[in-house]
Amino acid sequence: MRVCKSKGITTIIIGHVTKEGNIAGPRVLEHMVDTVLYLEGERYFSYRILRGVKNRFGSTNEIGMFEMQDKGMCEITNPSDILISEREDNPSGSCIVATMEGTRPLLVELQALTSQTIFGYPRRTANGIDYNRLTLLIAVLEKRAGMMLSSQDVYLNVVGGLKVNEPAADLGIMMVTASSFKNIPIPKDMIILGEVGLTGEVRRINMIEKRVKEAEKLGFKTCLIPESNKKDLKDNYKLDIIGIKDVNEAMKKIGLK
Repeated sequence: MRVCKSKGITTIIIGHVTKEGNIAGPRVLEHMVDTVLYLEGERYFSYRILRGVKNRFGSTNEIGMFEMQDKGMCEITNPSDILISEREDNPSGSCIVATMEGTRPLLVELQALTSQTIFGYPRRTANGIDYNRLTLLIAVLEKRAGMMLSSQDVYLNVVGGLKVNEPAADLGIMMVTASSFKNIPIPKDMIILGEVGLTGEVRRINMIEKRVKEAEKLGFKTCLIPESNKKDLKDNYKLDIIGIKDVNEAMKKIGLK
């Protein structure tokens, strides 16, 4: 570090990462450098995300998305288009949500599968979202929408190996679960946004304009958003924007109720 600072040399130090995703050993390595970058990706997917978790020179909210090819890592200029490119048919248990990675909106596909439980205790499996969040949203579906899932195993997957941690995907998770349970497909050209509270209300989310513009750019025709967000948007969008106040209203608009 002394040599680098005295001579103005840019140096890259590669550290070992534990199974939990943290830098192994003492945190000296993180403290001594100006920027810490994590190169994330699932073993069976070709996509890699470069994420900043420390940056003395700017924001850590930006990410870069790359694909491993025979000539190395190549930048993906439009990740949303890649992540939803294989939605040719329109089965039940599938929908699109817009998640924010820093200041970049990404459209990702959620898939859900419900099946009759065999062992008496329903199983919940979440890949790409928090398990506890899934169980909470299932409980809201049962209590506020009258959807009896206590006898159903519920499996939820975020396509592409991405992780969705923000609450703006709540409404999409609930609708895709209801779609699989009722075996009714969600319209292919619809995108679903909104945080859901314990009383079933759909709450405001941030950066709504960026999410809607990304959906419009990729040709979506309908956008379900919280009613409190609708007044923040201008009327010059090409897609139909529908304000939703609660879970039951969302299910009626989609045709699940």
